[in-house]
Amino acid sequence: MSSSPRRYHITTFGCQMNKADSERMAGILENMGFQFSEDPNQADLILYNTCSIRDNAEHKVYSYLGRQAKRKLQQPNLTLIVAGCVAQQEGEALLRRVPELDMVMGPQHANRLEDLLEQVFAGNQVVATEAVHIMEDITKPRRESQVTAWVNVIYGCNERCTYCIVPSVRGIEQSRTPEAIRAEMEELGRQGYKEVTLLGQNIDAYGRDLPGTTPEGRNLHTLTDLLYFVHDVPGIERIRFATSHPRYFTERLIRACQELPKVCEHFHIPFQSGDNDVLKAMARGYTQEKYRRIIDMIRHYMPDASISADAIVGFPGETEEQFENTLKLLEEISFDMLNTAAYSPRPGTPAAVWENQLSEEVKSDRLQRLNHLVSIKAAERSQRYLGRIEEVLVEEQNAKDPTQVMGRTRGNRLTFFTGDINQLKGQLVQVKITESRAFSLSGEAISVPQPALV
Repeated sequence: MSSSPRRYHITTFGCQMNKADSERMAGILENMGFQFSEDPNQADLILYNTCSIRDNAEHKVYSYLGRQAKRKLQQPNLTLIVAGCVAQQEGEALLRRVPELDMVMGPQHANRLEDLLEQVFAGNQVVATEAVHIMEDITKPRRESQVTAWVNVIYGCNERCTYCIVPSVRGIEQSRTPEAIRAEMEELGRQGYKEVTLLGQNIDAYGRDLPGTTPEGRNLHTLTDLLYFVHDVPGIERIRFATSHPRYFTERLIRACQELPKVCEHFHIPFQSGDNDVLKAMARGYTQEKYRRIIDMIRHYMPDASISADAIVGFPGETEEQFENTLKLLEEISFDMLNTAAYSPRPGTPAAVWENQLSEEVKSDRLQRLNHLVSIKAAERSQRYLGRIEEVLVEEQNAKDPTQVMGRTRGNRLTFFTGDINQLKGQLVQVKITESRAFSLSGEAISVPQPALV
């Protein structure tokens, strides 16, 4: 009698990098014969891929873990794993806090999941948080979407922003070779994927650690060179990249985005604060004037490009006037989208131990005021789409209205229109925009691609 296959469940917290890591780990588990279980309570192996950027994400992990640790008392064969940034940050301390855990593994070890699990199945409790050279991606990820895909191009980060825990949990920068990235994209093109987002914690640093320079001494491997190198991959219709750092953003990169038809007109460039003294305390390495020059340059070459960013309010010592400089920057630049957060002290970062922390009330008040302005400015920016015809890549059915499909414009605006998902999934559709909201659009399909005749 054959035993039924083991089942796994992965819960992912945090950023796009974590989602990409989870897809790779799911691919490894399926390669090992595991089957995906939607319900964690039916799974024999549960993996939490964690995020330590914010305090509340960390608390959530512990409450989820507590529930499964109780279940393990009844089902000793349950395998419990904490992966990702909280695992890297806490290491062995996690085992002391939750002794039922079988494995604690940092993000750099995602590709080693099979080897590490074999140690677990041999009866060991495993902690894998030491710095390693990240092995090349050979696993086929189990991707969440069938239309768009993440492709990691650089792991880790060498920056030392005073509020950020990422460098200590994700390690130093390690770039993949252009050939490996292109090979992964070619495989995606063969599988029918239409859009790829190139990912890096600090993507503009891509290639700095790879050997090779031109006779004039210019680095041969930059993000700009990579875009030219992968641009003609068959089947891939759109290319995006994230996340950029203002310190390394170049005019050459903007010109490449303007020249290369597959690169979408969307830039995600966090500014974090609109005040120079706060930026200096954050160790960001640029001024708000430099940031404005980058945006001006983008709008010079690509006037219609959509620009999104990240901002933090309530950083230690931030005065009301300094916060108002952030509002002023937002007012004057008019972002299409802004991810906002109140400052959250992270263990092991310099700013966490500074004495000039602000109260939760002040942080919450500033976040509310910033978010209010964000939605006003985003709604204004959305107006420009009204009456226009936009190319939308259809990704999913609209969960709230099954008669509609949803996808994104090249500028990354979520767009809804009436259509059949079975016919349109993965198609590029010309849509006339009839309604604009702060963060999404609605419209009518002008031309619907016809299914190929068999």
